[in-house]
Amino acid sequence: MSAAQKYHMLEAPNEEEAALAAESSRLLAALIGEGERARLRLLDGEQEITVPVSAIRLLVDILNQMAKGNAISLVPIHAELTTQQAADVLNVSRPYLVKLLDEGEIPFHKVGVRRKIYFRDLMEYRTKREQESMDALDALTRQGQELDMGY
Repeated sequence: MSAAQKYHMLEAPNEEEAALAAESSRLLAALIGEGERARLRLLDGEQEITVPVSAIRLLVDILNQMAKGNAISLVPIHAELTTQQAADVLNVSRPYLVKLLDEGEIPFHKVGVRRKIYFRDLMEYRTKREQESMDALDALTRQGQELDMGY
C-alpha cells in the first residue's frame, strides 16, 4: 500500500477514553450546524480553522465508536487491500475470501503475483450481502405472518 493509500488505525480505547469520547461525541453532535462548513477553535490555540461539516460528522462517528470501546480504522475509498486485510474487514478467513475472489463475487486485480482488492469494491460486496440478508429476513417474517406463527 502506498503512503497515500495507507489506512490509519486507532487502538481500542481504555475506559477513561471511552467515557470522554461519549461525552465529546454528544457535545459535538449538538453543535453541528446546517451549513457545509464549521469554524473550530481549540482552547490552547488562538487560531480558528474552518472545516467541512462532513469531517465533523465523521469525527462524531469516530467518537461514538470509541465510546463503545471499538478500535477504529480509516481507509481511503481508493485503497488497495491485501487478501488478509480484506478478510479482516469482512471478518472472514483468508481462504474464504480467496474463494469469493475466485468465484467472481468480489473484483480484484493482481500486482505481480499478489491479489489486491479495492476497498470500494469490498464495501460494495458487503453492502450487497447485508441487503440480501435483510431481504431474506423480511421474506421469513412475511412467511411467518402469513402462516400465523405468532411473530
